[in-house]
Amino acid sequence: MRAQNARRVQRISGLRVTSIAVVAASAALVLGGCSGGGSSDNGSATLKITYEKSDSFTVMDTLMKKVKTEFEKQHKNVTVDLQPITADDTDYSTKLALSLRSASTAPDIFYEDTFRVKGDIEAGYLYNLDDKLKSWSDWSQYLDSAKAAGQGDDGSYYAIPLGADTRVIWYSKPVLEAAGISVPWAPKTWQDILDAAAKIKAAEPDVVPFTMYAGTGTGEGTVMQSFYELLYGTGDGQGLYDSDSGKWIVGSQGFVDSLQFLQTLYDKKYAVTPAEALDANVWKTVVGDLFPKDKVGGTVEGSYAPSFWETGGPYPWADYADKVGAAPFPTQNGQAPGGVSMSGGWTLAMSAKTKNADLAFDFMKMAFSRENALWYDTTNAKIAVRKDVASDPSYLKANPFMKEVSDVLEFSHYRPANGVYPKISAAAQEATGDVITGKKTPQQAAADYDAAVKQIVGDDKTIAK
Repeated sequence: MRAQNARRVQRISGLRVTSIAVVAASAALVLGGCSGGGSSDNGSATLKITYEKSDSFTVMDTLMKKVKTEFEKQHKNVTVDLQPITADDTDYSTKLALSLRSASTAPDIFYEDTFRVKGDIEAGYLYNLDDKLKSWSDWSQYLDSAKAAGQGDDGSYYAIPLGADTRVIWYSKPVLEAAGISVPWAPKTWQDILDAAAKIKAAEPDVVPFTMYAGTGTGEGTVMQSFYELLYGTGDGQGLYDSDSGKWIVGSQGFVDSLQFLQTLYDKKYAVTPAEALDANVWKTVVGDLFPKDKVGGTVEGSYAPSFWETGGPYPWADYADKVGAAPFPTQNGQAPGGVSMSGGWTLAMSAKTKNADLAFDFMKMAFSRENALWYDTTNAKIAVRKDVASDPSYLKANPFMKEVSDVLEFSHYRPANGVYPKISAAAQEATGDVITGKKTPQQAAADYDAAVKQIVGDDKTIAK
């Protein structure tokens, strides 16, 4: 799940919207009737915009409807055809990829996860924005680190970031205090988490002490909010990919150790049940039911988590800011840098097959105006990527945990952004599911992951570390 973000009731130029979570939902809509690439004839034009929408994520739909209205007022002969895809993150990306293959189905503009940008650049799906960005004064407001999310290996830019996010531990102050654990809580090692979970289980048998995602049901949520938090903080600290050699890492003891930690959480019944973990909607149980009822000690979620509980969000919780705490996820043994986080985000990109590049970029500029970016970031509890938004008082006040979720940027990691990564991620997700269900030992699951990686990229593209 984007693993993934919620929204609050806000007002955009007189338009009142109800914001809700950007987290994966299970509903699916077949791309079916999408006709592609904007057409232009007799002085008129149609721009086709594709983005994700679900019962728990309507913020892009709200934003696109607002921009459509404004854009059509300024461009009398242009029709903006909004084509939302109702799906979770994984299904959305699959359906989008199918549409991008053909000029007859490709939209002019589309919503794209940052980790898929480079793969789609390699496939020739994305329009090179360099010339257009040169004449857009707002581009100077974007942080260089954020710009890189839409950059190809050739140094050119192909997508514009909407916002960034990080991951931290979210914990229940009442649950920890009832177990005799002092708050604020800041575990320094993995063992500190297990020790706290043991205390909670002993003091409060009906509480889930500490849970983390696992299996393929929660998709990228499994790796971003769980497995990578462990892997990138292991003794070898290697992660998935060796950028120096350009090869994927296999034979990693850190990989085995990370799976072992998840196995321990589930075997000792500190986490939700394996059956619950494999459900794509487990996040709803954790953030929407267990947290407000003081029935979970902690979990790892994105910086956007407060928007789940804000007024107008999917699980409004009036006193969440008093009852919830946030802390960095620790490294395995407390070694430097002392914490681990993963960062990601989403972008808007233009199809290389668009017939109306100038109009499409004008639409993107309107969507990325300071006003719209401020609304998007505050509503989503996103980390701002525009400097003028990041310094805005209303943005700084929007998330009571802004300092905690921003501080972890100093040791945050990013997924390898290339075409084969989604397959690598799926193999890692499968390994976690096999371990928590007892299907395989951590060693077996790691060995099978290594074999899968070699099959995906070839032996010559792997390195043992």
